[in-house]
Amino acid sequence: MLSLALPKRSWAHKLPASVKFGVLAVLMVGLMQFGTLTGQLIGLALAAGLTLSLGLTASKIALQALRPVLWIVAVIVIWHFWQREFSQGAVFGIRVVAMVGLANFVTLTTPLPEIIALVERLAQPIRHFGLSPRLPALAVGLVLRFIPELRARYAAMTDAWRARSPRRPRTKLVAPLAFSLLDDADHLAEALRARGGIAPLPTRRDQHGT
Repeated sequence: MLSLALPKRSWAHKLPASVKFGVLAVLMVGLMQFGTLTGQLIGLALAAGLTLSLGLTASKIALQALRPVLWIVAVIVIWHFWQREFSQGAVFGIRVVAMVGLANFVTLTTPLPEIIALVERLAQPIRHFGLSPRLPALAVGLVLRFIPELRARYAAMTDAWRARSPRRPRTKLVAPLAFSLLDDADHLAEALRARGGIAPLPTRRDQHGT
């Protein structure tokens, strides 16, 4: 998904994570409900304005995070235009860019521990089913942390390939990238086990000591 939080604090860092994610959810639903081009442009302008309010550095990071999405959006928009669905293609493309921009704004201004704590609070109802709320919180934290790491590692492998060969790597980097991720998963599992892992919730029998 998305960029990690900025090291430099801004005005948006002072807002609670629950408020930012709540407003983000409302805006996402609004963009989906209002299918007009004007509505999508308003959402895009809002995302751009919020990002620019964080400064030039944050804007550059947000644009870098948008690059992979722009390629996908371009392909789908071109397909809509090929089908002579000009309005639908424009609405879809602007909507996706606006949504990703808004989501980037939230993650740029919300440190990862705050996101994990929010997910854990929201997941409290699953305790009634004997599941730990830390499980989804940990899963979300790992996804948000490893997506930028995956992107950076692929870029490093691509640079190393280009330094040794004039040909494009194409799919040749998939295997080494997958093996490196599996190795990281093993190290992460060992680290979790060393710290006690994700302990299951105590049952009523355990609580009463029987």
